[in-house]
Amino acid sequence: MNDQPANLTDRETNQFFEARKKVFPRRIDGSFRRLKWVIMVVTLAIYYVTPWLRWDRGPYAPDQAVLVDLANRRFYMFSIEIWPHEFYYVAGLLIMAAIGLFVVTSAVGRAWCGYACPQTVWTDLFMHIERFVDGGRREQYKLDDAPWGPKKVAKRLTKWTLWLLVAIATGGAWVFYFADAPMLARELFSGTAPQTAYFSIFILTMTTFIFGGFMREQVCIYMCPWPRIQTALMDDQSLQVTYKHWRGEPRTRGIKRAKAMQAEEVDASSLLPPGDCIDCKACIAVCPTGIDIREGPQIGCITCALCIDACDEVMRRIDRPEKLIGYTTVEDEKLAMAGKVPEPPLKRLLRPRTLIYFAIWAGIGLAMLFVLGNRSRLDIDAGQIRNPLAITLSDGDIRNGYVIKLRNMEQRPRDFVVTVEGIEQAELWTDLQSRAEATRQIRFEVPADSVARRTLYLAAPAEGPERSDILFTVTALDDETATASAPTNFNRTGN
Repeated sequence: MNDQPANLTDRETNQFFEARKKVFPRRIDGSFRRLKWVIMVVTLAIYYVTPWLRWDRGPYAPDQAVLVDLANRRFYMFSIEIWPHEFYYVAGLLIMAAIGLFVVTSAVGRAWCGYACPQTVWTDLFMHIERFVDGGRREQYKLDDAPWGPKKVAKRLTKWTLWLLVAIATGGAWVFYFADAPMLARELFSGTAPQTAYFSIFILTMTTFIFGGFMREQVCIYMCPWPRIQTALMDDQSLQVTYKHWRGEPRTRGIKRAKAMQAEEVDASSLLPPGDCIDCKACIAVCPTGIDIREGPQIGCITCALCIDACDEVMRRIDRPEKLIGYTTVEDEKLAMAGKVPEPPLKRLLRPRTLIYFAIWAGIGLAMLFVLGNRSRLDIDAGQIRNPLAITLSDGDIRNGYVIKLRNMEQRPRDFVVTVEGIEQAELWTDLQSRAEATRQIRFEVPADSVARRTLYLAAPAEGPERSDILFTVTALDDETATASAPTNFNRTGN
């Protein structure tokens, strides 16, 4: 027995990094593959087409349906407009997205990774382009091992060019969300677009080209944190793609093994009954990450279910029951091994954990819709001018100054009236007026979808408390008669 400690610094005997093995998945057809096609087409269409959709908001607002207007600090989504002070709506959407992932993961494992994750969608698209140019799985491996020559160079350049065009379209579509798409497109082609736009397109083009074309499954296995997080969200009742070893083992090679057993005159009764798995490795050939699902749950499985389609195809050919690989749970696995009937998938989905997640998700969504539907389309902020805090006028009254911000969130100009409450015999006037023009209320016209900044002066008798709480109120002079208020103070001394 060797009691010497292992030498962990010896690079010849210790390998801490495994070189990437290239994965060229085989083409497969089946229900899950068709589902991936539908989701890929829908998600890509939404991404590329959305910036070009128009939405009429009137003459005072942009007509792009979805627009992140950083210059004017607005976020438009069809009839919804989000202002900077309403960023909590965006935070709410992010929280809903996170809880939505919790719901999906607790119910069906990494289905998000397998069907709708951007890395999966674009990698899938790039793989189809690669298969179109290089041929099937066998031809791709053969071409990859072949020495560089005219044929290989031509195919590589063709494939990379197509990848690059998709990547450029991806980066270009992203920047169209931040400016008027038709105008920015003309500026990009004429060379007059901002340098930031070209730089953003370059960065997104290269990340799409590298991640989707070359890194592929490495992003899912090594870079993405979600596979590590999902284990805390799954339990024994979560559906996941599973190789049903109680059906498949021991593995055989179908008729070939039966003939070998007969030729060797082996007593078949002394052996375990052969399983349904014939070790054809079709599940490995179609896997986009190159794993063997028969080895059990692993970080490389993105739950795309293409191995289910491949295995079902083989099972049909050898007249065996389908779903040797299928969506199942640990609880159902125990029931099946005991010879009992597994519970229906719908019952597995509708369980307390997923229902609680869904209730939280729906509650946040309904609360946001309620607040969004009942929010006021005007607002007011009042900030007291601190230097000087209070001035004694010639008639003995005390004057305070305030900076008022009136926010008109409608797509039309509006007239507002500002009044003050909480102090007796108060008079208001602006920095464009004199004390002789002071009144109890001030009228303002605020342009559409904008913030008007005004300086107001408030004068009141010197008799009274040193500091009084007051309330500025703005009222819209239209059919809506909406109001908003801002609390502040009135000081009779400079302290």
